[in-house]
Amino acid sequence: MTTETTTDKPGISAAIIVSEGKVLMVRRRVSEGELMWQFPAGQIEDGEAAEEAAVRETVEETGLVVSVIRRIGYLASHPKSGREMFYTACEPLQGEARVADDEELDAVAWVAHSEIADYVPYGLYGPVQEYLDDVLPH
Repeated sequence: MTTETTTDKPGISAAIIVSEGKVLMVRRRVSEGELMWQFPAGQIEDGEAAEEAAVRETVEETGLVVSVIRRIGYLASHPKSGREMFYTACEPLQGEARVADDEELDAVAWVAHSEIADYVPYGLYGPVQEYLDDVLPH
């Protein structure tokens, strides 16, 4: 039997999806500490690029098919989860965002720039906030 430390766990890849002036957020059925609302995200699988994981996780969690625009940033250790994080800007291609994985999620929401602090009161990772400041209307 092996024991895993946080650093042994696979990285997490998050999709930052903007459409019609809002960003997609999902609410986890079981909170990860303070993390309730977050971006569609999940573990990067063996042999998978962070961007590929962001696209795959978005489809699995929300049913929304997205394509990669660009990588936004990388965080060696998320302040709430301690996990290695990758953030990828994506755009919707087809489908409607919904709760596709009801074991993991209980809600999805398209969030306006002015509402982000209501969903994530402790603030966003700097490069993600800067990207949203650039692409969302204030």
